[in-house]
Amino acid sequence: MTSAESTNIFTHSWSLYDLITEYNYMFHQEIYTGVGQLLKLRDDVGRYRLLDLGCGNARYLSPCLKQSPPILYEGIDLSEAALAEARGYLAGLPDPVVTLTRGDLLEAVEATDKTWDVIFTGFAVHHLMSADKARFFQAAGRCLAEKGWLILVDVVREENQSRENYLMDYLMDYLNYMRDNWNKIPPDQLEEACTHVHDHDYPEYFSTLKEMAAAGGLKASRIVSRYGQHYTLLFARSSLPQI
Repeated sequence: MTSAESTNIFTHSWSLYDLITEYNYMFHQEIYTGVGQLLKLRDDVGRYRLLDLGCGNARYLSPCLKQSPPILYEGIDLSEAALAEARGYLAGLPDPVVTLTRGDLLEAVEATDKTWDVIFTGFAVHHLMSADKARFFQAAGRCLAEKGWLILVDVVREENQSRENYLMDYLMDYLNYMRDNWNKIPPDQLEEACTHVHDHDYPEYFSTLKEMAAAGGLKASRIVSRYGQHYTLLFARSSLPQI
């Protein structure tokens, strides 16, 4: 399965994901507050280069970037509608800084010929199958600067929980939670979201992600925050900041 296939719901119906995040059903407010604090810890604010893979409309990352501006930002996403919105959210950054490109995140990180100080990806990598996740970490390790960071916001599976058990236990409870509590989402769109989660979410254990990252040269890793199954993870070559 390609990442384009697994993200089809958001490519053609971006407003659904935007609606979910607007009501903070996936803890975007808390998560991106933490991401903003993390970027402030870098010693190259104003000089760092950031690659945003699966950038969407950059609604939540853009305030972080305005507080800790990069010298170069490149956002990659499959949704033209999301990219069009991103131009508005990123408008406060100087024009030469921002590049937005329609494309597949795995293809983009494997093809880039730039060196990046920060690679960021939010709720996207879990759509990749395990072999493609390994490719992602290999590519990220290749193009990160020596003191670069990979910031990965995503869903993560409990240790020793098979995907089958994940589907039977946590995911079914989560789908019921969505249906019971995401009451501001129109019913037809809510069922579309539930079907997407059931069919296209392939979260890994944190230990598996650590192994993949280490194989790509990113030996240091840390859980920055966790809200239910929603994690912020930080990877680097050798050392991480005190948080």
